[in-house]
Amino acid sequence: MKILLTGTTGQLGHTLLPLLSQHHEVIAPTRAELDLSDAVAIAAFVGDCKPDLIINPAAYTAVDKAETELALAHAINGVAPGVFAEQAKKLGIGLIHYSTDYVYDGSLRLANGDLVSYTEDAATNPLNVYGKTKLAGEQAIITSGCQYLIFRTSWVYSTFGKNFLLTMLRLANERDELRVVSDQWGAPTSADSIASTTVDIVGQLCQSNDAAQWWKAHQGIYHLTTKGRTSWCGFTEEILRQATVSGRLKKTAPIVTGIPAIDYPTPAQRPVNSCLDTTRLVHAFGISVPTWEVALATCLAPKQK
Repeated sequence: MKILLTGTTGQLGHTLLPLLSQHHEVIAPTRAELDLSDAVAIAAFVGDCKPDLIINPAAYTAVDKAETELALAHAINGVAPGVFAEQAKKLGIGLIHYSTDYVYDGSLRLANGDLVSYTEDAATNPLNVYGKTKLAGEQAIITSGCQYLIFRTSWVYSTFGKNFLLTMLRLANERDELRVVSDQWGAPTSADSIASTTVDIVGQLCQSNDAAQWWKAHQGIYHLTTKGRTSWCGFTEEILRQATVSGRLKKTAPIVTGIPAIDYPTPAQRPVNSCLDTTRLVHAFGISVPTWEVALATCLAPKQK
C-alpha cells in the first residue's frame, strides 16, 4: 500500500514512519516539500502522488501560542484536514486523522462530582483556540463525505521532540522541587501506543477482502488513549519513579508538589476532565489498550537496535 504520511517531524509522525515503512511504501514530505498552511499545495501534492491511504498526524500543537496565531492554527488544524479529505474522496481512498481531548470543555461529571470519561457522542465545546481548530478539522473531514477514521487522543508524549515527559525529566535533573498541576485529569498516552494501534488497524484494512465494506463498517470517530486516569502531578510522580528505576534520572528525585491550575495560569484554558472512553475502539478493532503506567514503562525502556 502507498501511504501519504504527514508530520514526521512531530512525535506521532516520527514514531509512525519506521513502523509503516516495514510493510508499506510511505511518502513522507518534509515541511519544505508540503506546506500544510497552503490548501492549494496540499491538493496538488495529493493529486501528484496518488496514495492508497492518507495518514495525517500533522497539527499545529502550540496550545498557548495558538491563542495569538489563530489564522495559522486554523489553516493547519481546521482547513488542511478538510483538503486531505476532499482529495481522499476524489481518489476513493481513506483518511486517518488524529484529534484531541481538547474538543471537550472538561465539565463532565456525575451528580456526586466524580469524573466521567467522555464517549465519542458527548457534546463538544472546546475552551481554547487549539481545541476549536481541531474540532473544525474533524467537521471538515466528516462533511467531505470521504472514508475516514478520526482518533481523538490525549496528553501525548514520547522520547522525541518537545513534550511533558521530556520537560519533566529535564527539570528533575535541574531542580529539587517540581510544582505541578494536580486538578486536571486525563490519560497520558504515548506516541508508541498510538502508532502501534494505528499500524494494527492499517493491517486489518489491508487484510480485508473488500476495502469499501471495511470502511463502511468502521468509519467514524474513536477515542484512542491509554487506560486509567491521573493528574499532571500524578503523571510527574510516576515519571520520576520509573526514571529512577531505569537510570534516566541522574540525581535524587525532586519533591513533587501538587498545585491548582489557577496557580499556573496559561494563555489557553485547559479542560479539567480530559478522560476519554475507549470502549468503541476496543470493540470495533479488537484492540488491547495498555494502562498509562505500562505505556510509560514501554516508552522509557531501552530501545532495541
